[in-house]
Amino acid sequence: MNVTERAELVVVGFAVRTTNADELDPARAKLPALWQRAGAPGAFAHVPGRVDENLYAVLTDYESDHHGAFTQIVGTGVRTVPRLPEGMVAVRVPAAHALRLEVRGPMPQALVESWQAVWKHTESGGAPARAFTTDLEVHHPDGVDLYVAV
Repeated sequence: MNVTERAELVVVGFAVRTTNADELDPARAKLPALWQRAGAPGAFAHVPGRVDENLYAVLTDYESDHHGAFTQIVGTGVRTVPRLPEGMVAVRVPAAHALRLEVRGPMPQALVESWQAVWKHTESGGAPARAFTTDLEVHHPDGVDLYVAV
């Protein structure tokens, strides 16, 4: 994990509020349906001003730490906030110092293992400490770049 400066970004997409504990229980998990919706062919084709074809997952509005509730928005990066399509939200991802992890390998397992490493880093009091403000996953053809705010 190395610290880098993450640039500001605006993401338009679909949102859910959840907890990591809920995501471990298939009966309560909300992220699989969110990703299925966001990953559907053409899900963001009608969103104007897209910056690229990547999928962005924004983790924000943390209740406390990785044990509390948070909001995840999965969507597309945009230059400006368009008139929002029905059912979508826009979120500004502020520039921040972040731990950057390059996640490669079979997904979603490689991403789950990376998040587990982040949680272990947090629980062990690793430096720099997590900010629990806004984290970002950038999903692209080579894998995922994970930016954890510090």
